[in-house]
Amino acid sequence: MKKINVGNAGFEASEIIMGCMRINKMSVKELAKHVDIALSEGITLFDHADIYGGGACETLFGKMMQEQPGLREKIQIQSKCAIRNGYYDFSKAFILESVDNILARLKTDYLDLFILHRPDTLMEPEDVAEAFNVLESSGKVRRFGVSNFNTMQIELLKTEVKQPLLVNQIQFSIMHTGIINSGIQSNTTFEGSIDRDGSLLPYSRINHMTLQAWSPFQYGFFEGVFIDHPKFPELNAVLDRIAQEKGVDKSALAVAWILRHPAKMQTIVGTTNSQRLKAICQASDVALTREEWYEIYRAAGNLLP
Repeated sequence: MKKINVGNAGFEASEIIMGCMRINKMSVKELAKHVDIALSEGITLFDHADIYGGGACETLFGKMMQEQPGLREKIQIQSKCAIRNGYYDFSKAFILESVDNILARLKTDYLDLFILHRPDTLMEPEDVAEAFNVLESSGKVRRFGVSNFNTMQIELLKTEVKQPLLVNQIQFSIMHTGIINSGIQSNTTFEGSIDRDGSLLPYSRINHMTLQAWSPFQYGFFEGVFIDHPKFPELNAVLDRIAQEKGVDKSALAVAWILRHPAKMQTIVGTTNSQRLKAICQASDVALTREEWYEIYRAAGNLLP
C-alpha cells in the first residue's frame, strides 16, 4: 500500500482509508479480524464520525482496541462531528463536548485527525478557533481538517483558525465528477462547466490540502452503486475490460481511477467484507495511463470539449 504525505505536513498515511460507518453490524471478533486484514494490506488510517451508528461504531471500535493492547500505536484514527438532529453545530461547546465523547467511545486519549463534518452556515470562525486551540493544547487532537467544504468556507475558517487544515472529505467517484468537470469543460456552455465549489480541486493542490474521496462506488447522492448496475452498461464494459487487463476487479479499478489523479487523493472504503477489502486494496498497485483514465471518464457519460 502506498502512503501519502497528508496535507504536505509530514503525516504519512495510507492512500486507502478504512471507513467505519457500517461496522456496528459486526461483532468485536469480526471487527478485529477485519482490521487485522486491513493492516496486513497496508491500511493505516481509520475513518469515524460521531453519528455513525449513533456512536455505536466508535464504541465497537473502542472495545476492539481495548481487547488488543498496543493496537492504538499501530494505527491512525480520524473522526468527525457537527451533524446534529436536523442541523449543524460548529459552536465551541459542542465541538469540545463531541471530541470528549468520541475519545471516550474509542477508548483513546487522542485523535490523529479531527474533521468538521459538514459546513455550518452559522459558523463563527473565532469560536471554532478557540475550540481547536483547546483540543490541540490538551493533546486530544493532533491535526485538523474539514469535510464537504467549498473554497470560500475554508478561507473563512482560516481567518481565525491557526492550525493547518490538512484534509477535506468530498464525494468523488467515476460517476460523481463535479470537482473535475468544471476544469475539463472550462470555457464552454456545457452543464459540467458550472463551478459549484469554487475551483476546489486546484485550490486544494495549491494549498496542500489532501482530498479524501468518500462513496467511491456510488452515483448521485446515495442512489446506488454504479458497478455492475444495468443503468451504466458502457461504463461497466470499459471497466470490465481494463480491470481484466490489469488483473484486478472493477471495484479496485474504480479506486485506482481516483488514486491516479496527481492531486494525491485518499479514498475512503467502507466495506465490511474482508475479501472485498483485500481486492480493493490492489488499487494501490494499479497504474492507469492517461488514455485509460480519460476513456473511463468518457464512458461515465462525461464530455470532453
